[in-house]
Amino acid sequence: MNRRTKTAVIGAALLLCATAAAGAAIAADDGRRTAGATASEGKQREAAALTGKAKLYRSAGDDIAFSFDAHLAAEHKLDPMKATGTFEWSHYLNGKGARAKAKVDCLVTGGKVAVVSGVITSSDLPGAKGKRVGITVQDLGRSDRLGYSWATTGTPVAIEDLPKCVSSAPFEKVEKGTGDFSVTPWQPPL
Repeated sequence: MNRRTKTAVIGAALLLCATAAAGAAIAADDGRRTAGATASEGKQREAAALTGKAKLYRSAGDDIAFSFDAHLAAEHKLDPMKATGTFEWSHYLNGKGARAKAKVDCLVTGGKVAVVSGVITSSDLPGAKGKRVGITVQDLGRSDRLGYSWATTGTPVAIEDLPKCVSSAPFEKVEKGTGDFSVTPWQPPL
């Protein structure tokens, strides 16, 4: 074979190999996409969520912590009062204070802001058990913010007949390095 023919044959062989390899890669990728689509088709994202924990900053040195595990299932996307989960908080200064845990009864989120309410199920603050409280969280990455329904009364015990999903603006700053809130925005069909 002359040099020109050899070059043409080698070039054609390389082209065939490249085409076959590309075809195999496309087929494999299509197989992965089909398998992934089948797996994710059966699972919808939840309608809304608020998770995470943080400590609040106070110049006096108060030890204030909040944590959230609140969810609104996809099948309940039209009714935020079917949210489930819990949230809890504690506030101590110089060894005095209290903690409380609440069962979620409403969750509404929009963008990076969430309002969650719940009824206190356990607490060492006298008179708090059975009271509804609300908390607002703003998920800003490294500088999350938080507000709560008892901001103007000073204690959850002083709140009477708070409606579901009611709280204050997120006026408190979280302590640097502690905020890891995550908000899944609610997107009801309008």
